[in-house]
Amino acid sequence: MSEAVQPATTGSRADAEAPLRVAVLGSGKMGGILIQAFLKSGLVAATDAFATVAHPERADALGRQLGIQVTTDNVAAAQSADVILLGVKPLQVEALVRQIRPALSAAKLLISFAASVKTSAIEHAADEPVPVIRAMPNTPAMLGAGMTALCSGSFARPEHLLLAERIFATVGRTAVVDEKHMDAVTGLSGSGPAFLYIVIEALAEAGVNVGLPRETATLLAAQTTYGAARMVLETGSHPALLKDEVTTPAGCTVDGILELEEGGLRVTLIKAVKRATQRARELAGQA
Repeated sequence: MSEAVQPATTGSRADAEAPLRVAVLGSGKMGGILIQAFLKSGLVAATDAFATVAHPERADALGRQLGIQVTTDNVAAAQSADVILLGVKPLQVEALVRQIRPALSAAKLLISFAASVKTSAIEHAADEPVPVIRAMPNTPAMLGAGMTALCSGSFARPEHLLLAERIFATVGRTAVVDEKHMDAVTGLSGSGPAFLYIVIEALAEAGVNVGLPRETATLLAAQTTYGAARMVLETGSHPALLKDEVTTPAGCTVDGILELEEGGLRVTLIKAVKRATQRARELAGQA
């Protein structure tokens, strides 16, 4: 399905009830996750979804897989959509925006989910008063359990931000932040799944060490982590209060917590987020 796509009708589609015509330019792993979520949720009809990739062979394969129009022509795809998502690597974003300038206008919405690329850089590359939203999703979006932070550019209005929230709600929860916090978001929720996989792996290894079968230990570790996260989200209680509910005087848990504190787990996790945030800022300076 790599045939040419048709231009979108003019006018804004920011109304929450209006059908969306969406193009994902640079449909890698996250782009594919988003497209599938849009289709599954009914947010976008297959006839109104467009994607681009670098190679014709990949376009044909992805088009058949997703059941949408996939092309190598970024300008054509951008012309066909009201909402344009930028899914290329950070260092490629500005060049891509310059390439699709002929398709841009104030009636379009640009959403970038490339790490560390500022909205001002996208606006400058567009050379048009195009509304821009910057998004930072994470990989649990694959299961609809993602966390996406959003911030607005200079020309984005409240309705554009609401539309972006609607779009990323198809893959999990959303939070709106000031752009100055986006590198911290990258360090926490962007990199955080990798940190938590290490915690789950360590808990499972500990289970094996005390005699549990590996499969059982992994299940116990993963489901316990999942359940604890749901407790925080659904009760609204502070994690410290929930921890205290598990910790009985002179019991098993308090001894385990003492080991965690002596081992520096809390400080190490804080340092991991701070270092990942610092790296995001460094990448932002290079973009």
